[in-house]
Amino acid sequence: MLLVLDVGNTHTVIGLYDNDRLVHDWRIHTETRLTDDELDLIVSRFFRKAGIESSVVGQTVVSCVVPPLAGAIQSYCRKYLGHEPDWISHKTVDMPVLLKNPAEVGADRLVNAIAAYEKYRCALVIIDFGTATTFDCISGSGAYMGGAIAPGIGISAEALFAKASKLPRVELIDVPERAIGRETVESMKSGLLFGYTDMVDGMVRRISREMETPPKVIATGGFGVLLQRLSETIEAVEPGLTLEGLRILARKIASKRVG
Repeated sequence: MLLVLDVGNTHTVIGLYDNDRLVHDWRIHTETRLTDDELDLIVSRFFRKAGIESSVVGQTVVSCVVPPLAGAIQSYCRKYLGHEPDWISHKTVDMPVLLKNPAEVGADRLVNAIAAYEKYRCALVIIDFGTATTFDCISGSGAYMGGAIAPGIGISAEALFAKASKLPRVELIDVPERAIGRETVESMKSGLLFGYTDMVDGMVRRISREMETPPKVIATGGFGVLLQRLSETIEAVEPGLTLEGLRILARKIASKRVG
């Protein structure tokens, strides 16, 4: 079986594949001081509940944007799984990266690009609604062109709560009825959701003008489904995009080893 880990700034998503089929996936908070033994306790508990032995894991592929956790993950794979993990970077993908410094692009962004292009085979803008909101641009020929990074809607909401003493914390789980809020919470939801959606649509339009081919616009990440309801530019939502990208890359890495 294949174990994949997408280690983000806020959450870590763990997936287990049987060949090309995702059989289990789990989400945990990212803890930068996690040790290899603590990671094993977490993963082993998930495996036990699923009736799976860790010995069935033959390959582990990791996308990580949290450097302090790299050592613990490496040690966990060696100690408890009996193999070295495969790390995703610009050096391990076969997609051309057109940045001035390709090492700067996050592994998660490359993984999303691989998965999206594998499925759609056209020019793309991929919007990932995570801790940050990222816009990744893929050319019609399958090259990673670059993109843009904005604060995520979740941390924007938290910043309002933390820095404005009279504003409450709001849960962004539904869409307000109107742009003109008639109470504080409604006004905050309006500003965050409608304002953020218009930022997204504006960025997509601006980015699209700089691309040679009109792109298909897809979203992933926690707020993707909610914001698609408001957006004029998001055409599809792909919730499992990152895990699917890791699976695709795992297959390519394994094939190169055999070759």
